[in-house]
Amino acid sequence: MRALTTLILAGVTFAASASISTPYDVLPTGHLSSVIVMQGNEVQSSTNADQLLPPASTLKLVTALAAKLHWPDGYQFSTKLYKQGNDYSLRFSGDPSLTRQDLEQLLSHLKNKTISGDLYLDGSVFDGYDRGVGWPWDVLGVCYAAPASALSLEGNCVQASLKTLKNGNTSIFVPQYQPITVKTTVKAVTKEEKRTSYCDLNLSTEPNNSYTLSGCLTYRDKLLPLKFAVQSPSLYLKKTIAAIFAQQGTQLEGKIKLQTASDDAVLVAEHKSDPLDDMLQLMLHKSNNLYADNITKQLGADYYGEHGSFNSGTSAIREILKKQANIDLGNSVLEDGSGLSRNNRISPRVMMQVMQFIKNHDQQLHMIALLPTSGMDGTLKYRPSMQDAPIKGHIKGKSGSLFGSHNMVGYTYDEQGHIKYTFVQYVSNYHPEPAIKGVKPAITRFEKAFYHSLVTE
Repeated sequence: MRALTTLILAGVTFAASASISTPYDVLPTGHLSSVIVMQGNEVQSSTNADQLLPPASTLKLVTALAAKLHWPDGYQFSTKLYKQGNDYSLRFSGDPSLTRQDLEQLLSHLKNKTISGDLYLDGSVFDGYDRGVGWPWDVLGVCYAAPASALSLEGNCVQASLKTLKNGNTSIFVPQYQPITVKTTVKAVTKEEKRTSYCDLNLSTEPNNSYTLSGCLTYRDKLLPLKFAVQSPSLYLKKTIAAIFAQQGTQLEGKIKLQTASDDAVLVAEHKSDPLDDMLQLMLHKSNNLYADNITKQLGADYYGEHGSFNSGTSAIREILKKQANIDLGNSVLEDGSGLSRNNRISPRVMMQVMQFIKNHDQQLHMIALLPTSGMDGTLKYRPSMQDAPIKGHIKGKSGSLFGSHNMVGYTYDEQGHIKYTFVQYVSNYHPEPAIKGVKPAITRFEKAFYHSLVTE
């Protein structure tokens, strides 16, 4: 059995395999970090295993595991068109993959027809807040914090771009078909002007899907891509549907309203999402928050037979993992399913239980294949610590980042393609000194040494 040595670094006592490098001394003063490494069922290294830390987007693995345990592989979200008397209704399920093209196809069943009544938008499958407790107010206007609404279309996200002009002004471009308004008062400045004026690019939003950009932006040759989170999904849908009706020659004599479909409504048409595994792969590869949170809410709705919410969804995740995986989340704090909430807390020991269960049941779950590969694809493609051999291509895992947190959980592979180590890395309270030219960030140096030891030992 591998000899273990006791190390004392930064006032923390832990046991570590002599061949596994965890250079905590390169991390800035004040950090709080945890690393657990297991080979098979044996712990090779463990530091601060029971410390409650922000999981960030590694929480998506917990959400994905609950979804895989609860639903069959072919599970799909569905969006349905019903007829009830002179009225029609669209019943939404929170499908995070629903596109405008999907909606056009669904509404094509009404093409060139006259609706003498109203069109109801039914999002009653979810209730409660569209944003999780602990989501920062300053990111609610951007797409990774798009509202987790049952009425979701195009990821509740609108792409645009900002251009700096030679006269010091800026211009905004939004696709004409997008029913939002954006105004810019941003000034184009030099790098020196920006530095001395302490001026940044700011975004303010209104409930009617109006956005205002202000502040400063340095001159640039290329357009600055922007992604605005839809503030009112219902208003966005109403305007989009009105445009589709006009395009398809559908006459609506009534109004588009928010209302629950009646029980005696007759199904006209249905759109189904891609199967669950495809949705989970996108969620894990791109770390898509809307997918994770709408899946969480739908778990709550389906598990309890009631309206889905952040509360019911996270409760369902707890119960599913306890009953089907014997994983007790205990005093973990779950406010959402994406990891976006700053209030989320989970211990590395519990996360390791999740990782071990996924590995030990991979023949049934097939979850590891859904994860991105180091330096190759997804959110790990450009991670600085994973760009070079032998790390590149030898880790499958899930990253997670928040203010002050740099997390990674995953599996390392040997040359034969077999899993060698399972690891959890949580680095919290990471606030380094200003960057020094030519010196790689401390977190990159820490991770590179750690991952290198895992894939070469």
